Amino acid sequence: MERIVINNEVLAGKPIVKGTRISVEFILEMLSSGMSIERILEEYPHLKREDILAALEYAARIFKREEFYRLQ
Repeated sequence: MERIVINNEVLAGKPIVKGTRISVEFILEMLSSGMSIERILEEYPHLKREDILAALEYAARIFKREEFYRLQ
């Protein structure tokens, strides 16, 4: 997970793409709203496809934890 970092001084410590202020959360929101990877890359040309895939991998690893919370 070299592409995803946590820096308490950036976005209150949310996981971000290294060298940016773009959070994993923001990438997931864009994807879940229907944006394609290609569209995200057009809108944010400093991102690479590998950054978006790393954000998805990070999220998948979070779900491997044993605790889950019901969303309301």
